[in-house]
Amino acid sequence: MDRRQFMGGTAAAAAAPVLSALPDLGEGVGQAATLRLGTASYRRLDASTPSRELAEAVQSHLRLVQTVSRAATDDRQRARLAAVGSEAASLVGWLSWDMGDHGSARNWYASAVKAARAAGEPLLAAYQAGSMAQFEADAGNGVQALNWTQKARGFLDARRPPVADAWLLSVEAVAHAAVGDEKAADQALTTSRSLASRLGAEDPAPWPWVFQFSEAKVAAARVACGARWGLPGWVLDADTKVLATGHAKQRALLLLDIAAGHLAARRVEAAFALASKALDAGVQYRSGRIVDRARTVRRSYRTASPPKVVREFDERLHDVYL
Repeated sequence: MDRRQFMGGTAAAAAAPVLSALPDLGEGVGQAATLRLGTASYRRLDASTPSRELAEAVQSHLRLVQTVSRAATDDRQRARLAAVGSEAASLVGWLSWDMGDHGSARNWYASAVKAARAAGEPLLAAYQAGSMAQFEADAGNGVQALNWTQKARGFLDARRPPVADAWLLSVEAVAHAAVGDEKAADQALTTSRSLASRLGAEDPAPWPWVFQFSEAKVAAARVACGARWGLPGWVLDADTKVLATGHAKQRALLLLDIAAGHLAARRVEAAFALASKALDAGVQYRSGRIVDRARTVRRSYRTASPPKVVREFDERLHDVYL
């Protein structure tokens, strides 16, 4: 069976859980609604599918969205399809990021912002700008990340849902961490946590969010900040329930942040035990982002005579080919 046909069929099977996250397009089962459902389904598959396998199918899906959009003759339909194209481009950006292709990720996120603005969807434009900010903050480009969070807020209007502010503040906190502003990061996290505590845990995530944002997500952002600063207290004092949030790839990245905290506290054995588990996930899902982060953790530990656990980790890293 052709791989793209198989992935397309699997995406359709995953469609039902995401229906509640989609906006009311007022067009029944029209083209935009059908294409948007496909994008949302592929995003769900990201949790259990290597990005290198999923990217081909998603890029094919994006080309279909673009083809249908070019053929549209109605302005309203073109706007709807531009929004669908924005979501698909953002997903390609996410997959590129996971594969460690930062140049492509940056280009696709910029395309997603542009398409959202063409669609006249301020909330979607803010989400895509926030996604770009999240990417830049994770890459250590704090100034660029803060600029993108400012742009995201500029796109929002009075109708923005509370999750938008809570999420953007958590992204902004990691951006502040990247530029070394501990006070600003702490303030952003405190406000984000307060807002997240008032979000309805049982309510479906509002479009364009696909997954719930919660206090656990804020805790994970605090761990990420502490890992970048080498602050064991910020990392090791976190409630371990944050490890239960997200899918396997997200948990692996969190494990590497916690490993960095253990290294800052000079707990070498514990650090590389966690880093090894994360590397297992990186290899399983062929995630360049996870493997690169594992290499960063390793580079942060310098010694003339590394202990056995570190030597074993080095051997495993040496054998990784994605």
